[in-house]
Amino acid sequence: MQSRRILFILFLIYFVFAILLNSVGTVILQVINNYGVTKSAASVLEGFKDLPIAVVSFLVASFLPRIGYKKAMLIGLAIVTAACVAMPLVPGFATAKLLFLCVGVSFALIKVSVYSTLGLVATSRRHHAGIMNTLEGFFMVGVLCAYWVFSWFIDSGDPRSHGWLNVYWLLAALCAVTFVLLLATRFDERLAALPADRTAAQDFAAMLKLFFKPLVCIFVITAFLYVLIEQSVGTWLPTFNNEILKLPAAMSVQVTSIFAASLALGRLSAGVVLRRLHWYPVMNACLVGMGAVVLLALPLTHDAVSNPDVTWASAPVAAFLFPLIGLFMAPIYPGINSVMLSSLPQHQHSAMTGLLVIFSALGGTTGSLVTGYVFGAFSGHFAFYLTLVPIAIVLVMLYFFRRAVEGEDGVGGTGPVIIGGSH
Repeated sequence: MQSRRILFILFLIYFVFAILLNSVGTVILQVINNYGVTKSAASVLEGFKDLPIAVVSFLVASFLPRIGYKKAMLIGLAIVTAACVAMPLVPGFATAKLLFLCVGVSFALIKVSVYSTLGLVATSRRHHAGIMNTLEGFFMVGVLCAYWVFSWFIDSGDPRSHGWLNVYWLLAALCAVTFVLLLATRFDERLAALPADRTAAQDFAAMLKLFFKPLVCIFVITAFLYVLIEQSVGTWLPTFNNEILKLPAAMSVQVTSIFAASLALGRLSAGVVLRRLHWYPVMNACLVGMGAVVLLALPLTHDAVSNPDVTWASAPVAAFLFPLIGLFMAPIYPGINSVMLSSLPQHQHSAMTGLLVIFSALGGTTGSLVTGYVFGAFSGHFAFYLTLVPIAIVLVMLYFFRRAVEGEDGVGGTGPVIIGGSH
């Protein structure tokens, strides 16, 4: 029962941060409309979110078990609660930057703590993979909710209206409730304890040494490229819907929820699929499917005509087809994460997750900045066609990742790994 309570709390925390993290695309659209910010300038919000994730993860992940996962999550929730309250009280582009800075710092603490705690709760590799996919699927449910919650507060008839900022009162309350529930939950973190005779500097050095393992190096590059693709699409899809498909602002956000729903459905179902099929052919099929959606959907987005009376029934077919790329995208990230973490003992999960978070954050920032630049300098069509390049590279990287996992260069070899047991 205690394990179930802990998992419930972890899922709830991830749900809260899913809303906050993935609201960046909606906020970019709103700050462009509210404050007259250019696309290139607005794209830095992704950097304010992702770069702190990378920096904080780099600095604290190696010795976070000494701080305590529960304490780290409480600190993160307290920071974002205060930041949400600031948004409607002090409206402005600078406050939006501050919000995502706080979200980035907090999520670094949250993700390392949550991923590491999964290793304490899981009883086997298969159990770990199931929990990981469910967690990431629940994360995408939060993303899906975010699009609709924000759209309820957006006034499409008045692009300069600040009414959308009232959504942050709701988010602040949700963060506060989650904080209280976490505070009242007991955690047993003894299995994650680092060697008592090792210093913080040695903890940090151990994390850096981990990166130079061939398997880990291949893994973080693959994760970097995957997040680059996902953030490129997720961050700029509301603006693409608004400017290329000529949909109203609120509907542009609502339609983007199809992308989130596809990711959620794909990840929740991936746990079932991956229990029956080997992860490698599944991932390859997903990448080919992603490329096919890009090539099929984008030609349908040309020559869209603005229609103020557009409805879901009359919206362009491409508005529904392109977001389905999320179905194929979904299993890749949690799949490779589970394969990687289940190859390591629990006391290395925090350091490994730190490296994962760092390169995921860098991938997200790179994807958003490149897509924002190309979107503004060339076109939204060209920006999304460019995703075919990292898709092809990930396809190649997975081949080497599989070879390393199977023991040629692996961290943990090919023997069984006990999750939830003694290290």
